[in-house]
Amino acid sequence: MTTNLTGILYLVGTPIGNLDDMSFRAVKVLQQVDLIAAEDTRHTRKLLSHFNIHVPLTSYHEHNKLIKGPILIEKLLTGNNIAVVSDAGLPGIADPGSHLAALAIQEDIQVSPVPGANAALTALIASGLSTVQFSFIGFLPKKLSNRKKILTEISSRSETLIFYETPHRLVKILGEMLDVFGEARQVSVCRELTKKFEQFIRGSLREINEYFDSIEPRGEYVLILEGCSRTKINNLSDQAITPVEYVHKLMATGLSKKEAIKKTADECHLSRRDIYAAVLQSEK
Repeated sequence: MTTNLTGILYLVGTPIGNLDDMSFRAVKVLQQVDLIAAEDTRHTRKLLSHFNIHVPLTSYHEHNKLIKGPILIEKLLTGNNIAVVSDAGLPGIADPGSHLAALAIQEDIQVSPVPGANAALTALIASGLSTVQFSFIGFLPKKLSNRKKILTEISSRSETLIFYETPHRLVKILGEMLDVFGEARQVSVCRELTKKFEQFIRGSLREINEYFDSIEPRGEYVLILEGCSRTKINNLSDQAITPVEYVHKLMATGLSKKEAIKKTADECHLSRRDIYAAVLQSEK
């Protein structure tokens, strides 16, 4: 695969569910490399067996990357070709593949991507939400205060937002999103992508939270969240006024404080609770 003294690091995309999504090139590369570095060797061994690939495996994951990374770099420097795979999708997205790629680049080792399936983009294109601009947020932090901080920071972003989530945290995270983003923001909850029970649950954050009141989450999830609508808040940005100032402006037209806060929250896709707290603070 190379006549250079230094090997090549291949970042190989693997299926996110349906094995038929494995590319011909991915199979060929995995058959020809000297070593495959896998996030979970047990999981990857099943994939390799399905495609009749018999290449040595080694583990490379978040908990051993600082030790294993330099070892793999040494193998590359001595001429070994190595493929990195994650449990599903593209290595380097929500796994340590990018760390090894950075180490290789520092040593002038060729890094070659082998494209494949990706859960984030697969969910995005079928979500029904805007694909013009989007940001990948991934998994939110475990600590509540850290999650709230991130959600608050991105609440006014206009691009579509992409999250990964586990079934045991899904209901809690959706509730926190409802508190921060407000009930009108549209979301597409995608589960078991490319598998037999693939499902897309679409609606407002309020509707989705109500849906999961009676449904137990199962499987891995991708959440595609509508961005903050710029067309609805242009009157704020054009006039350089804050949501609190907008509340006061609406009250001056005859709306009650409660009505003004609700209207501001709906138009800005922000939490009523946060706007109410800000209004109270401004009146002290």
